[in-house]
Amino acid sequence: MSAPRRRPGPGGPGMAGEKAKDFKGTVGKLLTYMGVYKIALLFVAIFSIVSTVLSIQGPKILGGATDELFNGLVAKIQGTGGIDYDALAAILIKLVVIYAVSALLSLLMGFIMTHITQRITYRMRKELNEKINRLPMQFFDRQQHGEVLSIITNDVDMLSMNLNQSIIQLITSITTILGVLWMMFSIDWVLTIVALLILPITVGFVSIVVKKSQGFFRAQQEHLGHVNGHIEETFGGINVIQAFNKEDEVTEMFERENRLLCESAWKSQFLSGLMQPIMQFIGNLGYVAISILGGYFAISGRITVGNIQSFITYTRNFTQPISQIAQVSNMLQSMAAAAERVFRMLNEEEEVQKALVHATREVVRDGQTVTEPVNIGDVEACVKFDHVKFGYTEDKIIINDFSADIKSGKKIAIVGPTGAGKTTIVKLLMRFYDLNGGSISVGGYDATTFDRSELRELFGMVLQDTWLFSDTIMENIRYGRLDATDEEVIEAAKAARVHRFVQTLPEGYGMVLNEDATNVSQGQKQLLTIARTILADPKILILDEATSSVDTRTEVQIQKAMDTLMQGRTSFIIAHRLSTIRDADLILVMRDGDIVEQGTHEELLSYDSFYSTMYNSQFK
Repeated sequence: MSAPRRRPGPGGPGMAGEKAKDFKGTVGKLLTYMGVYKIALLFVAIFSIVSTVLSIQGPKILGGATDELFNGLVAKIQGTGGIDYDALAAILIKLVVIYAVSALLSLLMGFIMTHITQRITYRMRKELNEKINRLPMQFFDRQQHGEVLSIITNDVDMLSMNLNQSIIQLITSITTILGVLWMMFSIDWVLTIVALLILPITVGFVSIVVKKSQGFFRAQQEHLGHVNGHIEETFGGINVIQAFNKEDEVTEMFERENRLLCESAWKSQFLSGLMQPIMQFIGNLGYVAISILGGYFAISGRITVGNIQSFITYTRNFTQPISQIAQVSNMLQSMAAAAERVFRMLNEEEEVQKALVHATREVVRDGQTVTEPVNIGDVEACVKFDHVKFGYTEDKIIINDFSADIKSGKKIAIVGPTGAGKTTIVKLLMRFYDLNGGSISVGGYDATTFDRSELRELFGMVLQDTWLFSDTIMENIRYGRLDATDEEVIEAAKAARVHRFVQTLPEGYGMVLNEDATNVSQGQKQLLTIARTILADPKILILDEATSSVDTRTEVQIQKAMDTLMQGRTSFIIAHRLSTIRDADLILVMRDGDIVEQGTHEELLSYDSFYSTMYNSQFK
């Protein structure tokens, strides 16, 4: 068993993850998408700028307090005065007020931005969920379910997290750089030039480390995906692994993937951890140079001691937003990549849900002939296939020329070898796919003249692959008709011959099925889905190998229940066990996408037919 390849996730802190193919276009779409919150975003920007500007004033004011203390001590030593505590208190009060207002604005900014990002997340997930219900089956045929799930969960989460952090950090960092630079020049331009000379060295070293570590971070995420996929695959197929005695091979494969993950992880984390000490070392060299030069300037009277303190603080504050902008650029890349996938899914071509031309009929009212829309509840359960042509892709047609006229209330069996197109016919009948040619009519009306949801109200399906959700047995059956009473659910269960089994369970109909409903057998799951369809009481039944997972005795019981259920209803039965459809009113024999034979069981056995060959082969 091999783990499926997973898309690499975002990199580590400050590292580039997956990049968007169209960064500018995606960011433009995202800004348009966020346009509804433009006033709130404006307040975020204003609060961020004001908060940052106020906090930038702090070191300069604190430098004034230092000067006040220094001058007071010098005056006291010289005997000409002392420390002016009133002036010092005024400076400190001003400093506290500035920092308090800055913190308050920062808090408001964070609150507003968190609200915006969570609303965007909510809106995106809501639109994605609604989009899924409008997407055609072709989308899910070519898209892995895990990839769709990743878009709705991981990509939206990444977008929300990075959006919340990057916007605030970007505004704050740019404002800090400009503000600090202005304050540094206002203190002394020579010291500022010296401080700026250190910047290219810092950026150069950081760029080298980032470039080296990016590959390791991508490898780490890729190997992490392999490990997760391997674990998921192993747990999902643990029975098969144990049955074939593959525990050692699976363990060896996990150890290999885990070793690769470990190697890439420690390299990426080590290189990422180098950035801070490198920046700190280079920064300390700069502080030494500034301290020496600043001390000389202070002795010569060019600047004050408080200005030196303020300048060193500004120098430290100047390098931090530069590294933050580097991190923001990587976050923006990851955010754009996530947004690109989200918008790509939201822009997928949708299935037309509403009929362009609705079915109408002429009726006589008060002696006049009027035209009115057809109510789906009044449509008869007769179906006509007229030269149907279909292929899942246009270059590979699998239904070439299918025609059949099904009368209301008839029991129709569709048989044929694997790949003949049996299940495809049923999918076309419910308009899961649109035709390449020909037409399908229901009750004398073209199927395309009904809304898809209306048309599907006529059908009830029991498939070979059962689908039950994690809830009580009662609610799983009630899914067929949500307004059904408990008594109606139990009657449907009795008709499906599942009532007696449910009564043997400790909690009866209140028993909760676990994930994948593995706490009941496959046959029992099939019976529950049949009960659900019985409760729905549809006009047309579709049974695709509905009894394939039950034993012979249970199959006989289900057949009796189905015979009762199918009275007065049109039924399409897809079966490989031909003994189960001997009483069908009409058997359609398909081969290579066409009907090659049709008739009753006895008629098809009366001559050397393809059906008789298939039927007799099951008893040899």
